[in-house]
Amino acid sequence: MVQRTAIYARVSTSDQSCERQVAELTAYAAVGTLNIVAIFKEIGSGAKNDRVERKKVLELARAGQIDLVLVSELSRWGRSTPDLRSTVQELSDRNVALRALNGPDLDISTAQGKLMLNMLAAISEFENDLLRERIKSGIAHARSKGTKSGKAIGRPGFDRSERVQRLIAEGRSVRDIANELGISKTTVMKVKTELRN
Repeated sequence: MVQRTAIYARVSTSDQSCERQVAELTAYAAVGTLNIVAIFKEIGSGAKNDRVERKKVLELARAGQIDLVLVSELSRWGRSTPDLRSTVQELSDRNVALRALNGPDLDISTAQGKLMLNMLAAISEFENDLLRERIKSGIAHARSKGTKSGKAIGRPGFDRSERVQRLIAEGRSVRDIANELGISKTTVMKVKTELRN
């Protein structure tokens, strides 16, 4: 039986791309009996709930236009354990399955499916908590070394912005400029953004 499928890909920041996820998911769908109805790409933190593209996937489910949501991994779909549980339940109520390419199908109409969902969601939340702890530890370490959230405290600011501006005007790429001057791409982008404003 051919399953009407919505592909959902998400990355956390604008310097990342959904293209790898979409390519893998599309290739996976081509091998099986999956008919791709729509592809949704989203840029946004997993912790935020204003994910417009994911809402569109849920609208397709509510309208009965899909049978399956295909994601690369559960963390791309659910932002927290409660969110994952509630959205998977909503999909299930509409006879729509959620399949993670790097994980299981979630059929929560069975006791095993419910157990699997709860276990995977708990593990995902645990990983997010560990990440937050590592970030806090890194910030504390940076502060002990005289910086605050990556910004220098009591040190002179960046003094090569004129050179960056000149290289930007020459049409050089952000990567080339950063490599030539021995600075981060973020610093180059900051100068580039200031030029536009």
